[in-house]
Amino acid sequence: MKKIIVALLVIIALPFIAALFTTKEYHAWGSVNINRPIKDVFDYIVLLKNQENYSTWAEMDPEMKRIYQGTDGTVGFIAGWESQKEDVGVGEQEITAIDPYKRIDYELRFKTPFESTAPAYMTVESILPNETNVQWHFDGKMDYPMNIMLWFMDFETMISNDFDKGLDKLQVILEKK
Repeated sequence: MKKIIVALLVIIALPFIAALFTTKEYHAWGSVNINRPIKDVFDYIVLLKNQENYSTWAEMDPEMKRIYQGTDGTVGFIAGWESQKEDVGVGEQEITAIDPYKRIDYELRFKTPFESTAPAYMTVESILPNETNVQWHFDGKMDYPMNIMLWFMDFETMISNDFDKGLDKLQVILEKK
């Protein structure tokens, strides 16, 4: 009986021990080239409300409540959401920095179904006078012992795929203008 109890304790302890040696951070990103001048692209993506037109997460619950604070397209603007769907939850995104025609930084604050704060950003780079590369980045973190989930779920690929889908929609929207 003692051996069974020791074996059970070892089995229970192993994931917690493994989590001590597992990374806690991950990075996801997507990229697309859009046949539009950098000014047109940047002027569209700097407005957080426009993410409703191309973000994969925005279409997960078209009925979600949206809350806005401040002036869109400026540092300090907050776009919040409240959804009854667990995959969407409750949270907000704030513009924290803008480097015109180069980069927009955000802070994502998830409130439910779990609390978390993470940085994200979008960059633009002129490839040709009428072609712009857009990249969307997210830096996630999972605290101990939840970081063991990174062994079983590929968050980087899942989020990167969502970025790619959203950026493909952004490309269609902007190239129709």
